[in-house]
Amino acid sequence: MRTGRPLLAAAALAVVTTAAAYVFGPGAGESPAASKKKTAVAAAPVAACKADARYPKRQLRGLWIATTTNLDWPSKPGLSPDRQRAEYVKILDAAAKRNFNAVFVQVRPASDAVYKSSLEPWTQYLTGKAGKDPGWDPLPFLIDEAHKRGMEFHAWFNPYRASYGDDPAKLPANHPARRHPDWTVKYGGRLYYNPGLPAVRDHVTKVITDVVSRYDVDGVHFDDYFYPYPEPGQTFDDSAAFAKYADGKKLAAWRRENVNKLVAQADKAVHATKDYVKFGISPFGIWRNKSNDPTGSDTSGMSAYDSIYADARAWIKAGTVDYVLPQLYWPRGHKLADYDTLVSWWSKEVKDTDVQLYIGEGLYRVGAKDDRAWTKPGELAAEVGSNREHKQVKGDVYFSAANLLANPLGAIDRVAKTYYARPALLPLIEDRGGDAPAPPAGVKASGSQLSWTPSQGARAYAVYQVPKSGKDCHSTDARNLVAIVTSPSFTAKSEGTYLITALDRLQHESKGVKAKVEAV
Repeated sequence: MRTGRPLLAAAALAVVTTAAAYVFGPGAGESPAASKKKTAVAAAPVAACKADARYPKRQLRGLWIATTTNLDWPSKPGLSPDRQRAEYVKILDAAAKRNFNAVFVQVRPASDAVYKSSLEPWTQYLTGKAGKDPGWDPLPFLIDEAHKRGMEFHAWFNPYRASYGDDPAKLPANHPARRHPDWTVKYGGRLYYNPGLPAVRDHVTKVITDVVSRYDVDGVHFDDYFYPYPEPGQTFDDSAAFAKYADGKKLAAWRRENVNKLVAQADKAVHATKDYVKFGISPFGIWRNKSNDPTGSDTSGMSAYDSIYADARAWIKAGTVDYVLPQLYWPRGHKLADYDTLVSWWSKEVKDTDVQLYIGEGLYRVGAKDDRAWTKPGELAAEVGSNREHKQVKGDVYFSAANLLANPLGAIDRVAKTYYARPALLPLIEDRGGDAPAPPAGVKASGSQLSWTPSQGARAYAVYQVPKSGKDCHSTDARNLVAIVTSPSFTAKSEGTYLITALDRLQHESKGVKAKVEAV
């Protein structure tokens, strides 16, 4: 459970290595006069700096990568492993170019696996046939490539979707929905696991725990699919489970409690397995409307609380999530769900808690002709600007990867140029532990090359260029942050004084050590 400690801010990563130069943000900054000495010196006391809002020190900048129906990756089933790897790298490079620092990759689209699992069958989206072994385990590669670029890897699970069809007999023999048809409910032509069954909650938790224990993930992520979205004229038949487990509760309250139980169970399991792994959810963007509840948002769209039984407010209050990431896919000024109204509402919900707030951005909507606002190239950037006006908003996450590559109307480039010009560190979540590593030792310059001895416990290093004035603002904002690198070296693009800090996997930052580069 979170304890209400104040949160630190959000972030973006970059990677520069001697093997692969992923440099994020402007390469130079101001160039101090060349020094006659190349030796490293301890950082001087930091002068007071007023934070520059254009360059937040910490901010999450994320990207959803959907595997379901081959939406983002792989682009189609049956590709060779080499093609699959190349497509994924292309996505990551496009994100890295724009100073993104986190990916949310769908590893469980529908009770299937994008990784080697003894609990659920291989997903059909790798080979074209459910249950067929693709000949390699993609997950270590997916994680490693993200980490090479200084990006967090969040494993994205759909908790309740069992199958896109509704006939268990057509599923692989080892599919849980085929082995336990009593766990499922047929609805809208699909199969769903029944959230009211303890066995279902236990299975989902077991699947998540298996991934967290075996793979080097940084986070576990649920999307917005809890009870299925309403289908006109259809009933989700969970009457038997309701009769057995409701204990006098009304149906809607019981369903919400079922979801809350899974969220709390998953949260506990994730942190018991690896305490540093983050757990969060991207709920539908409207909790409740004012017409449903006077404390709801001044909107008129579907209510997640009433329609799919997702009570994000309860998760925030209970502290059973590290972050919420509401999907706000409406533009500013929308008649039913105004973007600015919803950002303000969610900001108030997390205020004075230590549950972090990121905003889900509808990149896929840019260019859509059904809403005039989305035909404007600057709408997405304006929404990110709105986020910056709320101190509770610690980052932005975009749906989805295919749209990042397509870059409709140049909108994501506009966002990157305006708001992601510099890298940033990731937000700190105090309950996830971690400590700053020791400062880099043995920092030296040889020509344009800076190098140092790896710090124990360091996963990356932040490289700042001290401006000509000598005023060191690295602890205040990212105005002088040149790059975040994953190897103990950096190639400077200009002469001057550089400051290096060490970062643990959660990006607690050490004190800095300076070195001078006199020749480039």
